[in-house]
Amino acid sequence: MRFNFKKNKTTNIKSFSQINVTPFVDVMLVLLIVFMITAPLLTVGVKIDLPKTRASQLNQKGDPLIISVKKNGDVYIQDRKIEISKIIPQLKAISENNKNVRVFVKGDKNANYGYVLDVIARVRSAGYSKAALVAKLKN
Repeated sequence: MRFNFKKNKTTNIKSFSQINVTPFVDVMLVLLIVFMITAPLLTVGVKIDLPKTRASQLNQKGDPLIISVKKNGDVYIQDRKIEISKIIPQLKAISENNKNVRVFVKGDKNANYGYVLDVIARVRSAGYSKAALVAKLKN
């Protein structure tokens, strides 16, 4: 390996003119590890005990909006708790009034069935035709 030294005319000191990439590689590896650890934590959701079904799984592109109904009646859009009367204005704000966005409703298996249907009815009455229930697949 050959080093290129330049002689400084004023002080008679030779300076090293190549870049040391070892610290750069170290920083990149640390960043890679940080992103690998934090990426799985970025998933959005509310813990819901979903009912099980034998229906086939939908394979569609794009991220849907998820409305969760807990067994105590709390309603969440994505991971934010919201009152049931404010579902439609929030959906319009989040989807930027795009009625073609998919909306998944996750109802806890112990939630009031009528309450979950009321949430779906509100979403459908606002013009969101792509509303669907979410369930776990049976093994």
